[in-house]
Amino acid sequence: MFTDLPLHELRSYRPSLPEPPGFDAFWQRTLAEAGNHPLDAEFTAYDAGLSLLHTYDVAFSGFGGHRIRGWLLAPRAAATDGGGPLPCVVQYIGYGGGRTLPHDWLLWPAAGHATLVMDTRGQSGPGRPGDTADPVGAEGPAVPGMVTKGILSPDDYYYRRLYTDAVRAVDAARSHPLVDPDRIVVGGRSQGGVLALAAAALAPGVAGALIDVPFLTDIRRAIEITDAEPYAEIARYCAGQRDRVDQVLHTLDHFDGLNFASRSTVPALFSTALRDAITPPSTGFAAHHHYAGAKELLVWQFNGHEGGGLHQQTEQVRFLQKLWA
Repeated sequence: MFTDLPLHELRSYRPSLPEPPGFDAFWQRTLAEAGNHPLDAEFTAYDAGLSLLHTYDVAFSGFGGHRIRGWLLAPRAAATDGGGPLPCVVQYIGYGGGRTLPHDWLLWPAAGHATLVMDTRGQSGPGRPGDTADPVGAEGPAVPGMVTKGILSPDDYYYRRLYTDAVRAVDAARSHPLVDPDRIVVGGRSQGGVLALAAAALAPGVAGALIDVPFLTDIRRAIEITDAEPYAEIARYCAGQRDRVDQVLHTLDHFDGLNFASRSTVPALFSTALRDAITPPSTGFAAHHHYAGAKELLVWQFNGHEGGGLHQQTEQVRFLQKLWA
């Protein structure tokens, strides 16, 4: 069944921005603190058995100077035919997963792009194992999962570290000689989608964004209308911390994708799905409506959180072909 407003209402749904006082100053300070740590990007050749690709095991310094892992893949032929450095897609990962293995990230090298895949600190799963720890202990209580880790303070919140990592991943991609620093696109789905939104707003020089069924957008509405994970982690937390709900919402406002959408001006391709109970479609429409740059939105009428799947990827390839034309 459809999980949200009727489509004609979604097309005009534009909630007020949940922008807290000092939002820009908070992120300027956060990124300035990260900049005090040398990026120290390392690219170690990795034998994945993929003979048509350059494959590198990546490490760079993210929030707090913590080492973040990743992969860099680039097509050998395109990188050595004298055509110069390649456009690059920096990819962010959905909730509960890590970077897994290089052969899981072949789309963009097959399309002639380099791709840098950022591992997600502190997250891993049986289907998508990760390799990056989150060395910061949470201040205050939390429920199982990552969404409430440090949620009583914007400074302590887990996603402050993760959004900062996402910006530094763009810097890491830009530092490699195979990558054209003027043709870097950020992309991801669900949690990866909001990381792409944040990076599009916070990382200078990004050329475009691919934002699929984004998590952590229009958060106040999402936690009211869905019981699905991972938003349910916030609801469970607030059920126990009844006297701290306003404090929780104040923290979350610093990380709401709507505020980054209103500050992002690069061309973007969005997607949402009308049967998505995990990231309700109204929240994706809200991000698209607030987005300040040139934008397109693909709506998948009969799909859930999987969104457009391979069909969305086909449209992404076409979108970047037009972007680089």
